[in-house]
Amino acid sequence: MSTNENKKALLRVEKLSMYFTTKKRGIKDTVKAVDDVSFEVYKGETFGLVGESGCGKTTTGRAIIRLYDPTGGKVYFDGREITGKLDKEKKKFVTDRIAMIFQDPIASLNPRMTVEEIIGEGLKVHGVKDPAERSKRVREMLLKVGLSPEHATRYPHEFSGGQRQRIGIARALIVGPEMIIADEPISALDVSVQAQVINLLNDLKEEFGLTILFIAHNLSVVKYFSDRIGVMYFGKLVELATSEDLFKNPLHPYTKALLSAIPQPDPISEKKRQKIFYDPESHDYKDGNHPSYHEVKPGHLLYCTESELKEWTKDMKD
Repeated sequence: MSTNENKKALLRVEKLSMYFTTKKRGIKDTVKAVDDVSFEVYKGETFGLVGESGCGKTTTGRAIIRLYDPTGGKVYFDGREITGKLDKEKKKFVTDRIAMIFQDPIASLNPRMTVEEIIGEGLKVHGVKDPAERSKRVREMLLKVGLSPEHATRYPHEFSGGQRQRIGIARALIVGPEMIIADEPISALDVSVQAQVINLLNDLKEEFGLTILFIAHNLSVVKYFSDRIGVMYFGKLVELATSEDLFKNPLHPYTKALLSAIPQPDPISEKKRQKIFYDPESHDYKDGNHPSYHEVKPGHLLYCTESELKEWTKDMKD
């Protein structure tokens, strides 16, 4: 896959695979949750990774941060490989520089710990031994995520879903990471709260100079928040482009199907709108006619065969 020479790739994912072995009625099977996925995330950008539930996007994020041990492929962060044997020194490198915001703001917070203990735990691990210093930094971070310093002594059950996610964001940022992997951070929240959390992440990105891998299934949110977007289907990255170009020139049938599913604010046009349904059986991948990645224009990558490339790009807009 090509790189942009004018930008620095902070994260580079090369042919990443994550397979799981399942056993049903004594028969073993292999699930290819992530299969040969490659992309780069440039320093200072927000890269959106989208697809329906079960497509492998969350597994990709967890494999990058080493919550899973990848089956194959390599991941580089700031030029250094972070896959392979996870020794103590490599683990510290990853946890110092990459943090994760989890999807479920309830399950990801320990109900027996106070907010100060939850957020300050990362500081403790990173060698901040003075309780007063930890307390001071936790309260400063609470203010930055829109909460009150007085919230530090409370427990997670005392907060709303949006407030809990702000606590999760504070926990991720407290150790000063360069990159955040945000795994569907708003999908469990009320619609009225989603915009607040997205705006908060935007503000924090600017303030701290963050690079963000934003995992989501809501394309309308990703369009607003992301510089570039990668579309995943069934463990594969099927299309990658800038946010503007992907919405202007969706080429893969699956991308078109996702975009057609975005609801319109006008009920009249929404009623008349034709949705596109993607049929994975429509591809003819037999007799050596295998798909591969093609750069249809600078920065716009498409996973398809040569014949599909000609067919899908014939009506492409400039």
